[in-house]
Amino acid sequence: MKKIFLTSILLSFLTICTAQNKVKKINVKDYGILANTKENLTAKVNQLIEGLGNESVQITFPKGRYDFFPDANYYRTYYESNTYDADTRKLAILIKNKKNITIDAQQSDFVYHGHIQPFTLDNAENITIKNINIDWDVPLTSESEIIEADENHILMKIDITQSPYKIHEKGLTFVGEGAKENWALSEGSWLIEFDKNHIIPANTGDNGCVKGDLKNVIYSEIKPGLVLMKGKFTKTPAVGNFLILRHGTRDHAGMFLFHSKNTKLENINVYHTSGLGILSQYCENIEMRKVNMIPNPKKNRYLSGHDDGLHFMGCKGEIIIDNCDAQGLMDDPINIHGTYVPVMEKIDDYALKCNFGQNMSHGLLWAVVGDKVGFIQKKEMNTMSYGIVSSFEPLDVDHFIIRFKEKIPTDIDANFVLENLSWTPNATITNCFVGSNRARGYLISTPGKVVIANNVFETSGSAILIAGDANYWYESGAVKDITIKNNEFRFPCNSSYYQFCEAIISIYPEIPAPNAMQPFHKNIKIENNSFNPSDYPILYAVSVDGLSFKNNTIKRSFAFTPWYPEKYNFRIEACKNVEISGNKIGKDVLGKNILLKGMQPTELNLKNTELSVEIAKPN
Repeated sequence: MKKIFLTSILLSFLTICTAQNKVKKINVKDYGILANTKENLTAKVNQLIEGLGNESVQITFPKGRYDFFPDANYYRTYYESNTYDADTRKLAILIKNKKNITIDAQQSDFVYHGHIQPFTLDNAENITIKNINIDWDVPLTSESEIIEADENHILMKIDITQSPYKIHEKGLTFVGEGAKENWALSEGSWLIEFDKNHIIPANTGDNGCVKGDLKNVIYSEIKPGLVLMKGKFTKTPAVGNFLILRHGTRDHAGMFLFHSKNTKLENINVYHTSGLGILSQYCENIEMRKVNMIPNPKKNRYLSGHDDGLHFMGCKGEIIIDNCDAQGLMDDPINIHGTYVPVMEKIDDYALKCNFGQNMSHGLLWAVVGDKVGFIQKKEMNTMSYGIVSSFEPLDVDHFIIRFKEKIPTDIDANFVLENLSWTPNATITNCFVGSNRARGYLISTPGKVVIANNVFETSGSAILIAGDANYWYESGAVKDITIKNNEFRFPCNSSYYQFCEAIISIYPEIPAPNAMQPFHKNIKIENNSFNPSDYPILYAVSVDGLSFKNNTIKRSFAFTPWYPEKYNFRIEACKNVEISGNKIGKDVLGKNILLKGMQPTELNLKNTELSVEIAKPN
């Protein structure tokens, strides 16, 4: 028996060695791709990839700097979710219809120029990309340091090497590589302030860090890189803080994973993008480890990506995110969702005409034969029935006809949206750090099993948003099983207001008429976390069946003065089977209270007796 066992081990070892020996090793320098030349390598790298056969390949870039500029031979048309349209996407590296490729850059700097998409994976399988720093010498969004500020003037310093500009009385025109983009002061989210610890100051964000008569500001230059703005200001950023001068548009992702399978990203720093950081669209099985969306610390930057960090739309299988860091983003570090499509009209007993409801989500291959689709009534967001797709026929980028194998229910009309339930992933997010970003932290809208554990949050908006929306963003869908455990929610969380940010954890589906008897979300467990709020709101929840907030520690921070208009720790609306128990609540925590709305008080199982309960009066 022992001899058979040893023989089995030996055969397994030989099989592994043989498989490893079958991997073709390629060093890019043997193909004329040399580091540190500042040569445009777009064509050479793509020609190398295009020439690959079906064998497994490991492509190694010797450590150094590699530059990529737009090349008209690598312009393609892609409809990218949550991204503005572009006539063509300018691609740096395209991996299309390829399998079993590993790219190891050995921690090289891949430097990009102008609006361009660093990596695109199109119908690729078993692709690994690792050990890369992605950056721009001339970033596509500019920054400045505040030198002086009062009610009559703001003086700011701009690094003209990274952000060359021309000045005129009405503002600045940034003239980076292939760019000509105007900028002027504005209120709200187009101007973001960071302190030197990379934290967005409380009560700024979408509430604005500059206010006053911004239409009549006069711009002048004291000397190159020193810009004076004279006007009447009622609110100004703090001296020594940094402003993000947002301009340009989200038109290219840092990486675009498109209809691909079994993708692994490892040890990657995305220091900058001209849109979403890494967009995964209709992909299956994605693993990201040590994938960081952060500003380049060597260049004293405060902004990383132009918008979301890791964005997943219409994916399935397993999403694994571990040991990833997100700081200085203009939007959300992680967003996982599908896309609702509104019904326009019934064509016949088997077919519907639909459209894409959001102008940044169209042209999608929304369904394939055999997909399971839910029919959702928009007013209460209830799934009324299901169908199996028999065909999907695009009419143009905005409209399509979808046919089903069985007859459509007779009451399906323009008051409904459709949800593709075959493209919904599980997600595990662990050991990550979420720094101060313009908007929220993690946006989760998937019915798959989700675990969010052992992460640290310093988000200026809600740390976690569980949404669902069939009326504006059209991001689906209802969650069925989420566990949020062993996380640390530090004081910056929910310190500024943004859309849907009602508390540190905000469960906020946009439902016009929530029905407490038929909640939208199910089974959300928030357990064994630590919260350090300076303000009142900790948990806001609408339309959940099965919500537990147990064994958490809540200790007040005094980092900023409370400002939020709502003065409740917990606001629970139209929910069922809610439990709040076993939590350790510090004596200085504000409020110590719960507001219930649109639900029966008996649906709350409250064992933290130090919390008072108030019942909201019907409108």
